Amino acid sequence: MEQLLIVTTGGTIDKVYFDDKSDYQVGEPQIGRILEELGVAFRFSVIPIIRKDSLHISREDRELVRAAIAAQDARHVLVTHGTDSMVETAQVLSSIADKTIVLTGALNPARFRGSDAEFNIGTAVGAVQSLPPGVYIAMNGRVWDPAKVRKNVAANRFEAVD
Repeated sequence: MEQLLIVTTGGTIDKVYFDDKSDYQVGEPQIGRILEELGVAFRFSVIPIIRKDSLHISREDRELVRAAIAAQDARHVLVTHGTDSMVETAQVLSSIADKTIVLTGALNPARFRGSDAEFNIGTAVGAVQSLPPGVYIAMNGRVWDPAKVRKNVAANRFEAVD
């Protein structure tokens, strides 16, 4: 892997708590800070495309993400994304050929102690380097085919579709 392209779209992984509003909002992308703190041994660049909760990502937003990734030379792409509509975005990205694209996110904000963000990012980084071209989802310690996975909201995890 010459260089990893990271595209950020917002989601829980980037949420921060605004005390004055007693609310969570999508903040700055966290993945660059996380990778730097972990001392990774590869080059990466971060391109923030949108900053939304994934429930608010539109068809136009997905097309913007697809076009941005397609326009880059990088063959290895990691996308941070909210978990609620990650599968839909992965399906849109499947039209991109000759790139390995892995989407990941977090069920708890990266800034929170005990967040699954670092674990999911680590899984995604390993997957994007070792898998053949295609689109994948890395969550809960597993790598999924987007056509065969869904988020189980009640259990707060990803699981195989029958």
